[in-house]
Amino acid sequence: MRNIIFFLPFFVISFSWAADWPTYQHDYSRSGVAGESLLTPFNEKWVHKSKHEPRPAWRGEAKWDGYNKVYDMKSRQVFDYAYHTVIANGLLYFGSSADDKIYCLDAASGKERWVFFTEGPVRLAPTIADGRVFVGSDDGNAYCLDAVTGKLIWKSRLGPKDYRIPGNGRIISRWPLRTGIVVIDDLAYCAAGMFPAEGIFISAIDVRNGKIQWQQKQGDLPAQGYLLASHTRLYVPAGRNNPVVLNRSDGKRVRVVKGQGGTYALLTGDSLVFGPGKTGTLGFVEPNKSDQLASFKGNHMIVTSEMSYLQGDTHLSALDRSRYLDLARKRSSLQSRQKGLSEKLKKLKPTSNSERKILQKQLTELGQAIDRVTAEMGQCFPWKVNCEQPLSMILAGKTLITGGHNSIAAFDASRGEKLWSGKADGDVFGLAAANGRLYVSTNRGIIHCFEAKRLVK
Repeated sequence: MRNIIFFLPFFVISFSWAADWPTYQHDYSRSGVAGESLLTPFNEKWVHKSKHEPRPAWRGEAKWDGYNKVYDMKSRQVFDYAYHTVIANGLLYFGSSADDKIYCLDAASGKERWVFFTEGPVRLAPTIADGRVFVGSDDGNAYCLDAVTGKLIWKSRLGPKDYRIPGNGRIISRWPLRTGIVVIDDLAYCAAGMFPAEGIFISAIDVRNGKIQWQQKQGDLPAQGYLLASHTRLYVPAGRNNPVVLNRSDGKRVRVVKGQGGTYALLTGDSLVFGPGKTGTLGFVEPNKSDQLASFKGNHMIVTSEMSYLQGDTHLSALDRSRYLDLARKRSSLQSRQKGLSEKLKKLKPTSNSERKILQKQLTELGQAIDRVTAEMGQCFPWKVNCEQPLSMILAGKTLITGGHNSIAAFDASRGEKLWSGKADGDVFGLAAANGRLYVSTNRGIIHCFEAKRLVK
């Protein structure tokens, strides 16, 4: 088997992908963890300047939420702010939301190899599998192209008909494809539609001929953001809303998780981290649960077997995730008991003074225990350092790479020491690492290629 991904808790193992970056954030867990180690310093090798800057579907959040008194809100739909790159077999690919094309460049030189036109904006990165390019467009179609020549192999419309409307300043399908495409074995998974009243079509397509094998229609939530997959589940981001969990075998809904919404998400096994909500908060939801076990202040997270890394607006930090989650479970249990006793106290008759005193004492003790556990959770960060890059993050071996406003930086993951910093033309929303190179994508349609020292795992 080739290009098959196996998901285990806190690991993503892929065969034949070692030094490539064949899908957004490297794999279908969207881990952001490269299959190789990159060592600083990085030296710029080439720059690709697109004729047109990206044209995002959504221009950002409102300035404030007056009803809930939330200010300085985060944009929860930033999936197309840059031309995110994928790299496989020496070639680099990206889609354009400005000129409706898929581009293929030589990954070593940046020279253009081929271009393919669709009939609408291409907002999410392609996926490369078995020598083919799988990509979706706002024209409502999923495309399969030959990775070397760009020749069309098939295209498949996911919506019920070819109906075009004005949308986000463009003419698009009523059912645009904005989830990326996940390819596992002989099936390609994707979803089309952003207007629930019109139907959102989540589909599994035969990779050999483009025929739909199963399709589920949902009418309550949109589908916007990169699809994720585990052994048995599909995870569909829902724009500003919360992700939907489905069975991979037939697309039937399992649940909708609870949180603050957003298109950013990653998997650790079947545990889901997503956000950033309105204020830059990532929620952690365990398998087969809907409620969040824990939340983290930050924009992005990298998860490894030993540690997690959090990227916020001003800081970068390491987190002892195992200890933190054990304490979070303990706190959750205490809070549940606290809630039960509070409800019991409210129902007591005014004459039950002795029982009231007992409950009040127990509540005081529980509150103190919760405070102690919360304090311990705050000690689960081995290091925390200043970081001026809040927009993107990946990990290549022991090197954390962050993207920000006109800048990129690299940090030692073991102790947080800054190792290197460099400049970029624009806001760095996209990072990828493959075959000893770092690829940096900005909101100005610029792709920088940096060469690095490399140690193969």
